Amino acid sequence: MEQKCICIEGVLAPVPTPFDTDERFLPSALRANLASLAPFPLRGYVVLGSNGEFVLLSEKEKLQVVEHARVCVPPERLLLAGTGCESTRATIALTREVARLGADAALVITPSYYRGRMTAEALTRHFLAVAEAAPIPIVLYNMPANTGVDLGPEVVMAVAGHPNVVGIKDSGGNVVAMAEMCRAAPPGFHVLAGSAGFFLAALSVGAAGGIMALANIAPAECCALWQKFRHGEIAAAQALQLRLVRLNTAVTRLWGVAALKRAMDILGLYGGPVRAPLLPLNEDQATMLNTLLEESGVSAAWQTQRREPHCK
Repeated sequence: MEQKCICIEGVLAPVPTPFDTDERFLPSALRANLASLAPFPLRGYVVLGSNGEFVLLSEKEKLQVVEHARVCVPPERLLLAGTGCESTRATIALTREVARLGADAALVITPSYYRGRMTAEALTRHFLAVAEAAPIPIVLYNMPANTGVDLGPEVVMAVAGHPNVVGIKDSGGNVVAMAEMCRAAPPGFHVLAGSAGFFLAALSVGAAGGIMALANIAPAECCALWQKFRHGEIAAAQALQLRLVRLNTAVTRLWGVAALKRAMDILGLYGGPVRAPLLPLNEDQATMLNTLLEESGVSAAWQTQRREPHCK
């Protein structure tokens, strides 16, 4: 198999799946949110990730999300779609379907239900089989906080040499492990930080960018941090990192998707409800979140940085 020509360097936003009050997928809100993000220098977008509540969607809904996103995402931006399932067979099938709908690459999370049996050998075989069968490049996805499976450097390097494996989104936060991946990675394989909380630390050991929840509500700041690091403006990058830490914690480890969606509502985007069994924020939490948006400067930034949407 020939090496696929795709570069995932930069900042990508893992966009939430918007629902109406009856928890039905709301395509118009997805298009509006993508339009609001269009003016910022993002490398692309991820649908059907953790922030997209992909485990709570039916297969039909997953394909609808990809189909509507593809219409709105311009060809110069990447569209990644989460396709990880519990079986290798199902992962391959879903990857082929999102490829048919125009996804540029697939984000493949680790199987986890039988996590005690997800040995290095099992995971290596799984990802190699998916890579071999996929018509689009794949990006590995390590999310041990949710899956209980930590995709360490041993497995990553065992599959990184496959020409159809182009990188990893690592949300584990183990900077030492990320450094080892960056050190041993073959050409064309990129490590991406999975959270803005350790974005600068990841960049400092060789990460090429990030796929981060915060890029949905602080796209200018996330992109600026990446650019300042690349230009050697380390003090400015550090200042940005420190300014974003508390807000990032709120929309990830502390309150999760519900906080991200509420923050989007506060900023004038469409967040909307989460899907049960996830719970919305209570009013005290929402008040604290609003304070964090103001203290970080994100609320003010949206007032001055938003542009006319590029996608109607």
